[in-house]
Amino acid sequence: MKGIADFSAWIWGIPLITLLLVSGLYMTFKLGFFQFRYFRYIVGQTFGSIFRRPKGEGTVTPFQALTSALSSTIGAANIVGVPAAIMFGGPGAIFWMWVIALIGMALKFAESVLAVEYREKNGNGEFVGGPMYYMTKGLNMKWLGVWFSFALMIELIPSIMVQGNSIASTVEATFSIPALWTGIATAILVSIVVFGGIKRIGKVTEIFVPFMALIYVGGAVVILLMNVQAVPEFFMLIFSNAFSPVPVMGGFAGAAIVEVIRWGFARGLYSNEAGLGTAPIAHAAATTDHPVRQGFWAVIGVVVDTLIVCTATAFVILSSGVWTEEGAMENSSALTSLAFEEYFGDFGAILVTIALIFFVLSTILVVVFYGAKQAEFLFGLKAAQGMQVVYVFAVILGAIGAAEVIWGFLDIMLAAILIPNIIAILLLSNKVKDLKNEFFSSDEYYHKDRKVKKRAKRWKAVREE
Repeated sequence: MKGIADFSAWIWGIPLITLLLVSGLYMTFKLGFFQFRYFRYIVGQTFGSIFRRPKGEGTVTPFQALTSALSSTIGAANIVGVPAAIMFGGPGAIFWMWVIALIGMALKFAESVLAVEYREKNGNGEFVGGPMYYMTKGLNMKWLGVWFSFALMIELIPSIMVQGNSIASTVEATFSIPALWTGIATAILVSIVVFGGIKRIGKVTEIFVPFMALIYVGGAVVILLMNVQAVPEFFMLIFSNAFSPVPVMGGFAGAAIVEVIRWGFARGLYSNEAGLGTAPIAHAAATTDHPVRQGFWAVIGVVVDTLIVCTATAFVILSSGVWTEEGAMENSSALTSLAFEEYFGDFGAILVTIALIFFVLSTILVVVFYGAKQAEFLFGLKAAQGMQVVYVFAVILGAIGAAEVIWGFLDIMLAAILIPNIIAILLLSNKVKDLKNEFFSSDEYYHKDRKVKKRAKRWKAVREE
């Protein structure tokens, strides 16, 4: 098992971080830095259109597709992964987390655009898509799609077991409820939602995700308002440590510059899943009139996950000072809870626990759907239902600790998914560029949106007069 752990640590070190960084930079250049040039427009087309009826065809609304995708990415990585990045890479790791998020937007945009472009309708009349479809239809390389699909379908079994264990151990530690009971209750809840398909998942996540994110981030904002004077120091700490080795501070052991960058990149990518190929499976079902328009929602997913939720966690930890206390290095996973407790007492710890439970539960809901879509692609609709049953039982097995044996394989399986997806994005990069240029040059989309906005502004000015 030590050999597996060593190989896992190596491949998720320099090799994969370099692959993601280079491919993210390549797509950013190829797409003309669109995530920066059109950022205001992207926000207007996403958050600014939540209450507008979506154009085009699809199975769920664009917002439901986003919240389904966010259910998978907002979770333990935001609450537990951020303190790990700080403890092993120092405060400067947060800067590199932001950098990889900005670059990763291009990858997330590309894979979601391709997912919508090459999607199709299944036997239930639902739109389905994702890397396995654009590998098969866009590249004519079904073997690559089968590789991705099979690897993801199998990887999600230990992944769901780990999530089940996380929720059960959290509930047991906070409320003293036996792990098996929590596992069974979680499995029942998951079954009720996932067997209703993407429409039911979308309806649950569009309420669930914003509600839990607002409570968690809202708690962090309250802390920020209580501690406004710490904001300049927070940014100084991050920027001053981003380009230099971090000295020893109390319980913090210090970090070399390579570690600062590595931990920031690794935790950032692990958090927003840019390039991993999972989020496009949710985005493929969205109602939209052009693949690029749904790609904007994927960009906003990175903003919410990394630039907002991860930054909120970082502020609470760094401003509270818990990261420099004795024993912090050995107990990094509990730092977020301890930091909230520092400000809110016992209520703070309970707030983090409840947020973690709901984030993990919503993650399980969506990854079961992802896994079922792989079984559907490989073997048909009946196999998808059978795989859902396997995943539901995996929640119970994970709750009682069965995941520990296969934990070491998780990161290796993730690499087996990520590599074929990055290959496909790069090979189809010209297609993404063509679709992006079509959207921004056509009178049907970008120019039409701009004209509508100008007319609305003029009408508003006339009414005010």
